[in-house]
Amino acid sequence: MEYVYAAMLLHSAKKEISEKAVTEVLKAAGIDVDSGRVKALVASLKDVNIEEAIKSASVMPAAAVTPQGEAKAEKKEEKEEDEGKSEEEAAAGLGALFG
Repeated sequence: MEYVYAAMLLHSAKKEISEKAVTEVLKAAGIDVDSGRVKALVASLKDVNIEEAIKSASVMPAAAVTPQGEAKAEKKEEKEEDEGKSEEEAAAGLGALFG
């Protein structure tokens, strides 16, 4: 997950998602970098519109956290709406990040 987080951080900072940049972010975080995983990530994100993938992601967290750090359960109505979506549909939204 750290590799994806590094790419998302670069995207958020409006920086190019390159092997060098991802490697630098991971090293700065103190992570031992696997160059093969970095290459695979960068290659899989090459033709992906990350903004569209984020917008189309249909996965919502099970509980929200309040600013005080307390977990707050979802409202029953929201949970009922999510029950109609299958795991495959949720994975497809996130799968768009990898092409």
